[in-house]
Amino acid sequence: MRLLVLFCTFCAAAFGGMPPALEAALRDFRADGPPGWSFVQTSTAGTESLAERFDAAKPEFERWTLLAKNGRAPTADEERDYREKQTRRSRGGTAPRITESLDPATVEVVSETEEQLVCRCRLKKGEAGDKTAEFIRVTLSLHKPTQTIETFELGSMAPFSPTLGIKLAEMKTVMSFSRAEAGRPSLLLRVTTRLRGRAFWFKSLDQDLMVVFSDHAKILSKR
Repeated sequence: MRLLVLFCTFCAAAFGGMPPALEAALRDFRADGPPGWSFVQTSTAGTESLAERFDAAKPEFERWTLLAKNGRAPTADEERDYREKQTRRSRGGTAPRITESLDPATVEVVSETEEQLVCRCRLKKGEAGDKTAEFIRVTLSLHKPTQTIETFELGSMAPFSPTLGIKLAEMKTVMSFSRAEAGRPSLLLRVTTRLRGRAFWFKSLDQDLMVVFSDHAKILSKR
């Protein structure tokens, strides 16, 4: 019995009491969506918008195509500038796994039903001198029947200064995903970001950004 108690204590310490359903869903979770899928990405910030096509079947630096800028077809100069920038842009499966930044020992259940599980946790401490993680909380909403992370939210709990001269009153990013179903994995649908703050007391850092992902299509494997 003593060995059993010690074993249970060890497991609780190792996994931080993380619900098994959430642990299973996070195991293969990718914030940027699964590889091998093409899509249209439309970004909107204020009066500016950009529509781009990502083709997963093309070579790495030919995958992005500019479809529209500010609701109109791009000019020849805009297309040329866009193509030049692609040599510094990659989406070849190298995106960091954001789940590795979560602190599993701090996971707490916010609410739970037969279908939905909502949990909150902290981020792991950053490098020396980086205090951002102290002010950020992660909230995850899990659809239990399909083991799908439907929303992944990072939000500040209070105003903070990530570096000298920068004061952030609010910082929030919400990622939304489709539910996994037969023959179709969970796919990234939308990312919204809200930032409120100032740099050196006079420059506004306020920004609202929305990115919508549509027209998902899985590339056909070559035979």
